[in-house]
Amino acid sequence: MERETSIGKKADEFLQMFRKGEEFTQELLKENERLRFKLAQLEEAIEHSGDEAKIRLYEERIKVTEDELNSLKERFRQVEEENKDFAAKYVEVEDENNNLANLYVASYQLHSTLDFNEVLRIVLEIVINLIGAEKFAVLLIEEKTNELIPVGTEGISISDVPKVKFGEGIVGTAAKEGESYFSENIHNNRGSISTENPIVCIPLKIKEHVIGVIAIYSLLIQKEKFSNVDYELFNLLAGHAATAIFSSKLYTQSERKLTTIQSFLDMLKEKPRR
Repeated sequence: MERETSIGKKADEFLQMFRKGEEFTQELLKENERLRFKLAQLEEAIEHSGDEAKIRLYEERIKVTEDELNSLKERFRQVEEENKDFAAKYVEVEDENNNLANLYVASYQLHSTLDFNEVLRIVLEIVINLIGAEKFAVLLIEEKTNELIPVGTEGISISDVPKVKFGEGIVGTAAKEGESYFSENIHNNRGSISTENPIVCIPLKIKEHVIGVIAIYSLLIQKEKFSNVDYELFNLLAGHAATAIFSSKLYTQSERKLTTIQSFLDMLKEKPRR
């Protein structure tokens, strides 16, 4: 709903910019008509004047023409600036629409399977393609040990990502408080990464219940900064990913229990050998 409101605001801004462009055009036409009328008056006056008066009138005509040229240049500069703003807004809204469409596709993919490994693979792809992360890990909370355990990584070996105590460090604190963490300099880890100091840490939440985190250690080189769209994507992705991961884990656990029970029943049905 918030994203729809945001896009609605962008659309209103577009309409306002279109109206401004139309107003500029109307003003240019009026200014041009006014100057044309003044030049016509001067030409008529020149025809009925003596030599000295004609010179003065020609000089005045030159000045009017110069004023017209300067006025047109200024108007053109203003319109050019408006066009630049319009182009920037257009690109921003296009990016928002593309990301929104990609997120809908990603959401459909996430909820189209109950296979945990497949869900995890989709989450990794989304973080790469939508967020622009290069090296990152998905860690889930192990309730028995109260630790965050890495279950999937990209650009880094899973063995290089340590377990994290709930509530400790950047990752553990983000999980405990349920609040996202963003480093002031997102390119701190461009050369070498620190698994203890991620540049971004996003809690995976189902309502207020945190089941894990996405810890990003470095971004793709072409990703210079995060935009407002990225922050919205983080929040939406975290919610969808958390739901899909939780559902797939629950399904896997239930399937294992069912298999165990079925095996036990099969054993009971077997006739004892004599």
